Amino acid sequence: MQVSEYLAQDGIGLGQLVNKGEVKAPELLEIAIGLIEKHNPALNGVVQKAYDMARKAAEGGLPQGPFAGVPLLLKDINALCVGLSTRQASRLFADVVDDHDSELTTRFKKAGFNILAKTNAPEFGILPTTESLVYGPARNPWNTDHSTGGSSGGSAAMVAAGCVPLAHANDGGGSIRIPASACGLVGLKPTRGRIPLGPDLGDALGGLVCDLVVSRTLRDTAHVLDAAAGPDIGDPYWAPPPSRPYVQALEGVKRPLRVAVARTDFMGNALHPECIAAIDKTAKALEDMGHIIEDSVPAAPAEMVTHAFMTLWTAGMAALAQGAALMGGKIAGPDTLEPMTLALVEHASKTTAADYIIAEVMLQRISRFIAQFFEVYDVLVTTTLTRPPERIGFFDVTSPDFAATLTRAGDYINTPVFNFTGQPAISLPLHQSEAGLPVGVQIVGRFGDEDTLIGLGADLERALPWAGRKPPIWG
Repeated sequence: MQVSEYLAQDGIGLGQLVNKGEVKAPELLEIAIGLIEKHNPALNGVVQKAYDMARKAAEGGLPQGPFAGVPLLLKDINALCVGLSTRQASRLFADVVDDHDSELTTRFKKAGFNILAKTNAPEFGILPTTESLVYGPARNPWNTDHSTGGSSGGSAAMVAAGCVPLAHANDGGGSIRIPASACGLVGLKPTRGRIPLGPDLGDALGGLVCDLVVSRTLRDTAHVLDAAAGPDIGDPYWAPPPSRPYVQALEGVKRPLRVAVARTDFMGNALHPECIAAIDKTAKALEDMGHIIEDSVPAAPAEMVTHAFMTLWTAGMAALAQGAALMGGKIAGPDTLEPMTLALVEHASKTTAADYIIAEVMLQRISRFIAQFFEVYDVLVTTTLTRPPERIGFFDVTSPDFAATLTRAGDYINTPVFNFTGQPAISLPLHQSEAGLPVGVQIVGRFGDEDTLIGLGADLERALPWAGRKPPIWG
């Protein structure tokens, strides 16, 4: 197979070629390795390599799943894999080696994926950019002066550059959708409980975190969701099962939807003109399809949302750091944590158990309020970010003023609301700024209704195709 042929396929396309015997898994692997070695010096997306492990797997015969032989990168957060280390981009985990696979990793392998490396992330996935002191910044293939977004920024950089067709990502406040927007990719955050976090976790950060991938096509996203979804033994809760395989939703939406369109962020603040242009373009395409478009946004109490979410989220981060210290045998301190992370952990240690439970109750009440909004509307259309991708350095991980940094982050993103409601949300690469930077449009569905998001996304992929747009660093 030629590199140009590899680049022309998505993950399912490559898997079909392997299953038909037209291409062999080692061929795909060597092309992926060659592209990573070519582009990683400029992008810094891959931070740990396991090429020999992947070569052994490719030669030994991989399962003939839908992604047979397709090279896959795992993010350096959550997805454990024997033969690699999951360091959370932190010095606390510098010496840790994975001694088992996460359930999601097992499902990836059963689908035929060949895992060959780990990707860059910010420490503990805290920020919507990928710039850690351990690994250094991941750079955006559309413009290397700009951020990839975070926290799945290393995965997004390598997919956007064509090194692999898709890569693992996870999302506790937008970390699938944000890098998808910044790098011009598809990023679906599934419904809470759709993808298992076992055997190590029942949930993470009080149910805020979920896993899937960033990809270049809706088709890949739908197939991965089919391969990875479903409860695991001992899960504390799970999402309602789908009525049909997600790949069938790629046929599109067959009925008119009532679509709410938000032209501000969730605090009522104005969006960047490029974000408004993205919204206008998307709304026009949906209206042309016959959907009913109305300007509307859930009017949740902004101060309560911010306070409750930050209480839950910072307490979870502190618990993660303290747990990491116990597992790694190291003490959380200035020699093992970035200044911002350490300040956040020290602040969150003052949060009481009652504070945490009160915050959880607040978010549950607000979630019910937002769910009522979705009794009226089938989907909500927003932008994923409030402006195009920021430059590297906009977020300062060396500053102990975590509150100021997180306020900056909150002003930049439109995503965390749907981590605490648990609803599925997808970022689609439907717009590009005059400066040539991607602008993602976020579509949010009812709890458990990824089917509609995939169908509507597939319709938009046909109406406003993005496959022809390639970054300067590509292939």
